[in-house]
Amino acid sequence: MPLSNTLPPEFDRGVVTTVHQGDCHVSNAADITFSTVLGSCISACVRDKVALVGGMNHFLLAEQSGSAKDRYGASARYGAFAMEQLINKVLSQGSGKKANLEIKVFGGGKINSALDDVGAKNIEFVRQFLADEGYVATSEDLGGMFARRVLFKPHSGRAFVKRLDSDAGANVAKEEMALAKRRVVVPAPVDDIELF
Repeated sequence: MPLSNTLPPEFDRGVVTTVHQGDCHVSNAADITFSTVLGSCISACVRDKVALVGGMNHFLLAEQSGSAKDRYGASARYGAFAMEQLINKVLSQGSGKKANLEIKVFGGGKINSALDDVGAKNIEFVRQFLADEGYVATSEDLGGMFARRVLFKPHSGRAFVKRLDSDAGANVAKEEMALAKRRVVVPAPVDDIELF
Protein backbone atom coordinates (compact mmCIF):
# COMPACT_ATOMS: atom_id res chain seq x y z
CA MET A 1 0.00 0.00 0.00
CA PRO A 2 1.99 3.01 -1.21
CA LEU A 3 1.78 6.26 0.74
CA SER A 4 2.34 9.17 -1.63
CA ASN A 5 0.99 12.43 -2.99
CA THR A 6 0.97 11.50 -6.69
CA LEU A 7 -1.39 8.94 -8.13
CA PRO A 8 0.07 5.82 -9.69
CA PRO A 9 -1.11 5.45 -13.31
CA GLU A 10 -3.42 2.55 -12.36
CA PHE A 11 -5.54 4.95 -10.26
CA ASP A 12 -5.54 7.76 -12.80
CA ARG A 13 -8.02 6.20 -15.23
CA GLY A 14 -11.32 4.35 -15.31
CA VAL A 15 -14.51 4.90 -13.32
CA VAL A 16 -14.25 6.35 -9.81
CA THR A 17 -17.09 5.60 -7.39
CA THR A 18 -17.21 7.61 -4.17
CA VAL A 19 -17.96 5.64 -1.03
CA HIS A 20 -19.78 7.89 1.44
CA GLN A 21 -20.37 7.27 5.12
CA GLY A 22 -22.79 4.36 5.46
CA ASP A 23 -22.05 3.04 1.95
CA CYS A 24 -20.84 -0.40 0.91
CA HIS A 25 -19.86 -1.01 -2.73
CA VAL A 26 -18.62 -4.23 -4.33
CA SER A 27 -17.40 -4.85 -7.90
CA ASN A 28 -15.26 -7.14 -10.05
CA ALA A 29 -14.74 -4.59 -12.85
CA ALA A 30 -11.08 -3.98 -13.69
CA ASP A 31 -11.65 -0.27 -14.43
CA ILE A 32 -13.45 0.63 -11.15
CA THR A 33 -11.78 2.56 -8.35
CA PHE A 34 -13.53 3.11 -5.04
CA SER A 35 -12.64 6.41 -3.35
CA THR A 36 -13.38 7.82 0.08
CA VAL A 37 -12.14 10.52 2.44
CA LEU A 38 -11.67 9.56 6.08
CA GLY A 39 -11.12 11.44 9.29
CA SER A 40 -12.19 9.50 12.37
CA CYS A 41 -14.13 7.09 10.17
CA ILE A 42 -12.95 3.65 9.13
CA SER A 43 -13.02 2.10 5.67
CA ALA A 44 -12.38 -1.56 5.11
CA CYS A 45 -11.38 -2.87 1.71
CA VAL A 46 -12.15 -6.56 1.30
CA ARG A 47 -11.15 -8.60 -1.75
CA ASP A 48 -11.54 -12.19 -2.83
CA LYS A 49 -8.08 -12.78 -4.31
CA VAL A 50 -9.25 -15.80 -6.33
CA ALA A 51 -12.49 -14.39 -7.80
CA LEU A 52 -10.99 -10.87 -8.21
CA VAL A 53 -14.00 -9.18 -6.63
CA GLY A 54 -13.74 -6.62 -3.86
CA GLY A 55 -15.43 -3.80 -2.07
CA MET A 56 -15.17 -0.88 0.30
CA ASN A 57 -17.30 0.37 3.19
CA HIS A 58 -17.16 3.57 5.28
CA PHE A 59 -18.47 3.91 8.83
CA LEU A 60 -18.22 6.11 11.94
CA LEU A 61 -18.88 4.97 15.48
CA ALA A 62 -19.99 8.33 16.87
CA GLU A 63 -22.04 7.17 19.81
CA GLN A 64 -20.97 5.34 22.97
CA SER A 65 -23.15 3.31 25.28
CA GLY A 66 -22.66 2.17 28.85
CA SER A 67 -24.27 -1.17 28.10
CA ALA A 68 -22.34 -4.12 29.49
CA LYS A 69 -23.74 -6.34 26.73
CA ASP A 70 -22.39 -4.18 23.90
CA ARG A 71 -19.50 -1.99 24.90
CA TYR A 72 -19.86 0.34 21.89
CA GLY A 73 -23.66 0.61 21.84
CA ALA A 74 -25.87 0.86 18.78
CA SER A 75 -23.12 2.42 16.69
CA ALA A 76 -20.91 -0.66 17.09
CA ARG A 77 -23.76 -2.83 15.94
CA TYR A 78 -23.82 -0.56 12.90
CA GLY A 79 -20.03 -0.94 12.51
CA ALA A 80 -20.36 -4.71 12.84
CA PHE A 81 -23.22 -4.61 10.33
CA ALA A 82 -21.09 -2.54 7.93
CA MET A 83 -18.23 -5.04 8.19
CA GLU A 84 -20.47 -8.09 7.90
CA GLN A 85 -22.35 -6.57 4.97
CA LEU A 86 -19.12 -5.95 3.05
CA ILE A 87 -17.62 -9.36 3.82
CA ASN A 88 -20.86 -11.15 2.93
CA LYS A 89 -21.27 -9.26 -0.36
CA VAL A 90 -17.71 -10.09 -1.39
CA LEU A 91 -18.16 -13.74 -0.39
CA SER A 92 -21.48 -14.06 -2.24
CA GLN A 93 -20.11 -12.44 -5.43
CA GLY A 94 -16.76 -14.20 -5.10
CA SER A 95 -15.63 -17.74 -4.36
CA GLY A 96 -17.56 -17.97 -1.08
CA LYS A 97 -14.40 -18.99 0.79
CA LYS A 98 -13.27 -16.90 3.77
CA ALA A 99 -9.70 -18.14 3.28
CA ASN A 100 -9.58 -16.28 -0.07
CA LEU A 101 -10.27 -12.87 1.49
CA GLU A 102 -7.69 -10.17 1.98
CA ILE A 103 -8.67 -7.23 4.18
CA LYS A 104 -7.16 -3.76 4.36
CA VAL A 105 -8.32 -1.13 6.86
CA PHE A 106 -7.86 2.62 6.86
CA GLY A 107 -8.79 5.72 8.86
CA GLY A 108 -9.33 6.37 12.54
CA GLY A 109 -7.46 9.66 12.57
CA LYS A 110 -7.65 12.10 15.48
CA ILE A 111 -8.50 15.17 13.45
CA ASN A 112 -10.62 17.04 16.00
CA SER A 113 -10.13 17.07 19.77
CA ALA A 114 -13.86 17.70 20.28
CA LEU A 115 -14.62 14.22 18.91
CA ASP A 116 -13.03 12.69 22.05
CA ASP A 117 -10.74 10.52 19.95
CA VAL A 118 -13.49 8.61 18.17
CA GLY A 119 -10.74 7.52 15.78
CA ALA A 120 -8.96 5.48 18.47
CA LYS A 121 -12.25 3.81 19.42
CA ASN A 122 -12.90 3.02 15.75
CA ILE A 123 -9.43 1.47 15.40
CA GLU A 124 -9.98 -0.63 18.51
CA PHE A 125 -13.38 -1.70 17.21
CA VAL A 126 -12.23 -2.76 13.72
CA ARG A 127 -9.19 -4.64 15.05
CA GLN A 128 -11.35 -6.46 17.61
CA PHE A 129 -14.00 -7.25 15.01
CA LEU A 130 -11.42 -8.78 12.66
CA ALA A 131 -9.82 -10.78 15.49
CA ASP A 132 -13.21 -12.05 16.71
CA GLU A 133 -14.09 -13.17 13.16
CA GLY A 134 -10.71 -14.85 12.60
CA TYR A 135 -9.37 -12.38 10.04
CA VAL A 136 -6.00 -10.65 9.90
CA ALA A 137 -5.63 -7.36 8.06
CA THR A 138 -3.09 -7.73 5.25
CA SER A 139 -2.49 -3.98 5.28
CA GLU A 140 -3.56 -0.96 7.34
CA ASP A 141 -3.06 2.77 7.62
CA LEU A 142 -4.75 3.75 10.88
CA GLY A 143 -4.52 6.61 13.36
CA GLY A 144 -2.46 9.75 13.08
CA MET A 145 -3.50 13.39 13.31
CA PHE A 146 -4.66 13.77 9.71
CA ALA A 147 -7.45 12.97 7.29
CA ARG A 148 -6.74 10.70 4.35
CA ARG A 149 -8.10 9.89 0.90
CA VAL A 150 -8.19 6.17 0.15
CA LEU A 151 -8.43 4.73 -3.34
CA PHE A 152 -9.03 1.00 -3.83
CA LYS A 153 -9.08 -1.12 -6.99
CA PRO A 154 -11.38 -4.05 -6.13
CA HIS A 155 -10.21 -6.15 -9.10
CA SER A 156 -6.46 -5.94 -8.40
CA GLY A 157 -6.65 -5.25 -4.65
CA ARG A 158 -4.29 -2.28 -4.90
CA ALA A 159 -4.85 0.51 -2.41
CA PHE A 160 -3.48 4.04 -2.43
CA VAL A 161 -3.52 6.44 0.53
CA LYS A 162 -2.99 10.18 0.33
CA ARG A 163 -2.64 12.10 3.58
CA LEU A 164 -4.59 15.34 3.33
CA ASP A 165 -3.47 18.78 4.40
CA SER A 166 -4.91 20.50 7.46
CA ASP A 167 -7.50 22.50 5.45
CA ALA A 168 -9.01 19.34 3.97
CA GLY A 169 -8.79 17.68 7.38
CA ALA A 170 -10.68 20.58 8.95
CA ASN A 171 -13.53 20.14 6.44
CA VAL A 172 -13.71 16.40 7.17
CA ALA A 173 -13.67 17.12 10.93
CA LYS A 174 -16.52 19.63 10.50
CA GLU A 175 -18.66 17.05 8.67
CA GLU A 176 -17.95 14.38 11.28
CA MET A 177 -18.71 16.80 14.14
CA ALA A 178 -22.09 17.62 12.59
CA LEU A 179 -22.92 13.92 12.40
CA ALA A 180 -21.70 13.25 15.94
CA LYS A 181 -23.71 16.19 17.35
CA ARG A 182 -26.86 14.95 15.64
CA ARG A 183 -25.92 11.45 16.86
CA VAL A 184 -26.76 10.17 13.42
CA VAL A 185 -26.11 6.47 13.30
CA VAL A 186 -27.62 4.55 10.44
CA PRO A 187 -29.63 1.79 12.10
CA ALA A 188 -28.57 -1.76 11.49
CA PRO A 189 -31.24 -4.30 10.64
CA VAL A 190 -32.87 -6.10 13.53
CA ASP A 191 -30.69 -9.07 14.49
CA ASP A 192 -33.43 -11.38 15.69
CA ILE A 193 -35.38 -12.18 12.56
CA GLU A 194 -37.71 -15.13 12.96
CA LEU A 195 -38.23 -17.33 9.94
CA PHE A 196 -41.40 -19.39 9.50
